Amino acid sequence: MQRHSVWVRLSHWIITLTFFSLVFTGIEILMVHPRLYWGEVGNDLTPALLELPISRNYKHNGYDKRIAFFDDNKAIVSASRTYRIFNQNGWGRSLHFLSAWLLVITGVLYLITGIFTGHFRKRILPTLREISPQAILRDFITHIKSRPVASSQYNLLQRLSYMFVIFFLFPLMIITGLTMSPAITAAVPFLLKIFGGMQSARTVHFFASVTLELFLIVHFIMVILSGFKQQLRAMTIGR
Repeated sequence: MQRHSVWVRLSHWIITLTFFSLVFTGIEILMVHPRLYWGEVGNDLTPALLELPISRNYKHNGYDKRIAFFDDNKAIVSASRTYRIFNQNGWGRSLHFLSAWLLVITGVLYLITGIFTGHFRKRILPTLREISPQAILRDFITHIKSRPVASSQYNLLQRLSYMFVIFFLFPLMIITGLTMSPAITAAVPFLLKIFGGMQSARTVHFFASVTLELFLIVHFIMVILSGFKQQLRAMTIGR
């Protein structure tokens, strides 16, 4: 039976731990402002694409009456909030930023090593002949009808899932995260044009992270069903 390489096991656990940190801090950041927008800007006074009921900041409607900004014009602004806002943005953003760079560095090393060692070609990337609607349907039916079996060789659905995660979801999450950084977009402004604005990038970032979290849940379930101790041993000591 083929063993996982040391660099595969090490990068697997580093990425796993940093991803858990990103999920935790990402939820905390979202709780501060649980509203998603599409376009360049968005705030409490603009319509939201989606509002999430995950903190007391959700649909609070807690503003005093609007007042004029100047006495000689009709411009109005919101007054003070009438409730105690949930705000833990400082440490949450700092830890999120730190975890993201650790994930990026590990991911880049994993990608480079996977290419030069042939890991992707041998174990992840299916051939064009293998990718057919019939083969995908057959593999899906097999997953539904039978209990998962631990194996050193990935089946077609596993390889397609890993391809989607490694070459699309993670890069998308990283790029949209960079697009939300004013320092990055000041140096690389075309990122804002790609996503149509910082708020659009934030929304895409949210849905990409949710998809990754769903993948992680399914992955964990399959690990349990196929033999948790055996799979854990394979991804730690390699046997």
